[in-house]
Amino acid sequence: MQVAFVTRDVSRYTPNAQAREAFAACVDEVIEADVHDSAAVVTAVDQAYGRGELCGVYTTLDHYLPVVAEVARVLGLPGLDPDAAGACRNKLRTRQVAEAAGVGVPTWAWVRSEREAVAAAGRVGLPCVVKPMTEGGSVDVKLCRTEGEVIAQYHRIASVPTDYFGAPRVPGALVEEYLVGFEVSVESFTLRGERTLIGVTDKRLGGHPYFVEAGELFPSLLPHSVQKELVGTAFAALDAVGHDFGCAHVEVRMTAAGPRLIEINARMPGGQITRLIRESTGLNLQREQVRMHTGEEPDLTLRPVGAAAARFVAAPQDGTVRAVHGADLLGRLAGVVEVDVHVAPGDEVRVPRNSVDLLGSVVACGQNGGEALLRADAAIGQIGIEVA
Repeated sequence: MQVAFVTRDVSRYTPNAQAREAFAACVDEVIEADVHDSAAVVTAVDQAYGRGELCGVYTTLDHYLPVVAEVARVLGLPGLDPDAAGACRNKLRTRQVAEAAGVGVPTWAWVRSEREAVAAAGRVGLPCVVKPMTEGGSVDVKLCRTEGEVIAQYHRIASVPTDYFGAPRVPGALVEEYLVGFEVSVESFTLRGERTLIGVTDKRLGGHPYFVEAGELFPSLLPHSVQKELVGTAFAALDAVGHDFGCAHVEVRMTAAGPRLIEINARMPGGQITRLIRESTGLNLQREQVRMHTGEEPDLTLRPVGAAAARFVAAPQDGTVRAVHGADLLGRLAGVVEVDVHVAPGDEVRVPRNSVDLLGSVVACGQNGGEALLRADAAIGQIGIEVA
């Protein structure tokens, strides 16, 4: 099997020598096309290959899910229903469809002016969450405690017409009730109408006012009864949007009133979750997802061997990096299987406002979740970033 990478700008994925080397190891051919336009992608792929030569089309990014779903439909390849992809991609549509189906969601409002934003905040109550509808990685998602913060965040979102990858944003913003509780993600596969649970991931978020992941653990430490409630909400949400194919990563928050849907991602989980699943169960999500998208039968057998946890490296303050310490000490810690610190003296950094701001991660394994967590915490504690 050969891999063709369709992109409008390959330089986005090859910014340095290390990235170029990794890219070259995975990609056989680059096809240039407007990846926000399904018709343009179909035309470009048709020019490069005959229809019978293609066996699958696939993306790992939320931003391109609707385009990939439509391309798969046009080319007669395995893929997610385009309507479902659109509903998952657009947080407004997710809220509308899930709420109509009786899935627990936060109180929300779609606002298209400063006045509407202030009125919505009054209805849902302060503090509230203000966010765009078609972003990922917690970009421009913020907890607002005052009317002034709501106004400022609304204008921040409304003033940017395109998302992180250059596609038009849905006008306006979502103003939502702030859900007090703990958050997990539910990982699953769907094929031929059958939904298979991979497991529940415990998540640790950074400090307010942002919602950046600070760590992850798989499998969850939660009681089975609590996991069952969370999975029930996630699967009901997937049913509501018509998710019928492939991997899904659904974020759910447990509140005093029960589980509430945060968002649906019709793709593999991000962060280090795929690595955690592979280390703790032997299941390679990337491989099985590619098999599914190329018409092969995936092997979703779980072979539990323990647990795995990740912690993320973050700048302690905004500024210029003066020194990076401690990564060399991690070889002395048992169970640490991955260390990735991609920051160096001279780099400009900031306290994370979204996942793009994270500076690396560590992954540790253990016989159970407690051991994996303690090992990951010990590992991240060795890494120091001096910023001035």
